[in-house]
Amino acid sequence: MTNESSAEAQGRGLPLHTKILIGLIVGIVAGLVANMLGATTKGAGGDANNNGLHDWLDTIIYWAEPVGKIFLRLMFMVVVPMVFSALALAVVEIGDVRKLGRLGLKTLGFTAILSSSAVLIGVGLVGIMRPGHSLGEGQRQKLLDQYASGANDKINKAKEAKPVKDTLVDLLPENPLQEMVGAVDGSSKGNGMLAVMVFALICGIAITTKPEETKTFVGWLEGLYEIAMAVIGFAMKLAPYGAGCLVFTLAAQLGFEILKTLFWFVVTALLGLSLQLFVVYSIVVMVFARMSPWTFFSQVSEAMLVAFGTSSSSATLPTAMKVAHDELKLPPRVSNFVLTVGATGNQNGTALYEGVVVLFLAQVMGVELTASQQFTVVLMSILAGVGTAGVPGGSLPLIVVVMQSVGVPGAAIGIVLGVDRILDMCRTVVNVTGDLAIAACVAKTEPVDMLIAGSEPAPVT
Repeated sequence: MTNESSAEAQGRGLPLHTKILIGLIVGIVAGLVANMLGATTKGAGGDANNNGLHDWLDTIIYWAEPVGKIFLRLMFMVVVPMVFSALALAVVEIGDVRKLGRLGLKTLGFTAILSSSAVLIGVGLVGIMRPGHSLGEGQRQKLLDQYASGANDKINKAKEAKPVKDTLVDLLPENPLQEMVGAVDGSSKGNGMLAVMVFALICGIAITTKPEETKTFVGWLEGLYEIAMAVIGFAMKLAPYGAGCLVFTLAAQLGFEILKTLFWFVVTALLGLSLQLFVVYSIVVMVFARMSPWTFFSQVSEAMLVAFGTSSSSATLPTAMKVAHDELKLPPRVSNFVLTVGATGNQNGTALYEGVVVLFLAQVMGVELTASQQFTVVLMSILAGVGTAGVPGGSLPLIVVVMQSVGVPGAAIGIVLGVDRILDMCRTVVNVTGDLAIAACVAKTEPVDMLIAGSEPAPVT
């Protein structure tokens, strides 16, 4: 094989995240160069060559934007089926709580506590740090012109306050199909996707009461979920080009100011994830697992590193199980159940990130959220954390769902795609560590005879 063909084979073999990183770097650099050249040509009035260059840059931006939008549309089209099937199957996977008894109830309880704390931390930090307000009004208007067809109508609709009592009543949809139809474009009369999520949870609970009679329907849900994941897989293959074109368009139009705004977004997200990881988990582990946080983090460090490298809770699951047995000395009956369910049902790092993204983009796009809408963001982010796929990029479609529900243009997700990869790695660490923390807490609160199986020292290899 020639050197040229070898290089070509290596290029094809690059990991997806490396390709996305290359696409983002190329897109940002090219966009900044285009922005500077465009600014120069605009100030050069009367020079035919400069005007020609300006037209040429406009043409590139004109054709780059659709590539990014195609990437987004591939994810938008499967949002509703993915949300419904993922949430229903998550409940089915947990099983009938009455049969699971205290183990299932404890797992659900800790999951609810950690997910709620995560979202509240994220929402609180965005409210305090206000990273989206670092963008100037002129640049904000450019974003509105670019991303939001009919954005003003959506913003005005978002400002219409809905009483909290009406928000709670609308959680139960009168017509679930109508809510599904209007969930993504914001045309539903009720709570949109939030109502769809609640409907999915109710269906999942109903399925657990009739497991034998609903086997066919569960199989149909599994097939629907796999189809949605396959389509998202197609989208992620396009991600190096789509994300690159999206950040190129942003950088070309807004220049260095968008980088400053993204910097404060990244700081806010990382601070929230750090608080959840090192403060909340430390308190939970000390109080419920009666374990030193230093000991806990040192013993689960292997799983944390794998989670950071793969950006996938599902891919980290075997390592997490090994760590739970060999290092934490947890009984397999507890750890296997908690970690398996947690790989899809306890994505509290993702829930925190989703809340941060939605409120950040609302600030960037000038959408002022009412108290009931912020409550909707918190609740939907918690539920979305349950239904998020444990794969790289699995949270993006659900973030769009939450955005649309409060009047933020879904296409604005392109603003954060340039930094999503590194934050995806960080929030996966929080997800996996949270699963292990819950497993340790549940095991500690179980009867002593259950711990004997996991008490033997790990074999020396």
